[in-house]
Amino acid sequence: MFVEGKPVPDPGPLKTQPFHHGDRRTFNVANADRTPIANEQVANVFRELAADDVQLFPVEVEGTSERYYVVNATKRFTCVDEKNSREVQRYPPDGAVPDREGEYRSITGLRIDTSRIENARVFRPMGWEVALIVSEEVKARIEHIGNTGVYFNRVTGPPEPL
Repeated sequence: MFVEGKPVPDPGPLKTQPFHHGDRRTFNVANADRTPIANEQVANVFRELAADDVQLFPVEVEGTSERYYVVNATKRFTCVDEKNSREVQRYPPDGAVPDREGEYRSITGLRIDTSRIENARVFRPMGWEVALIVSEEVKARIEHIGNTGVYFNRVTGPPEPL
């Protein structure tokens, strides 16, 4: 429910296990790399810079007293720039998954059309909700905190060379 790019009702108390062994990370992605989970510092970045674009739900991480939050992006936009993305594949009408005909199957080198995202600083692209898009300002503040368990790829500007 936290990966659809829309508001969700308060789910109540949440619990999860650590995502990996070793150093705790300030920002992770759980559940097949789709549900963002942030510590207090990173959650504060979202509160300060993108309060209108996210919901933050407390989540207990087993074995730690540190506060963590599920970060739910509440906006999504039809903004995939198919022309400038390196490769876009859609499910064909005669494929193995006929009920997904026309939906995105794969996107490599994702590019978005920024004219279609209003003033959002955090969102998911309609049809490709596996991607969580954050503004450059949000990215910079998260990277400044450091020790993240995520990486960022540019999704604006000209396509990356092969």
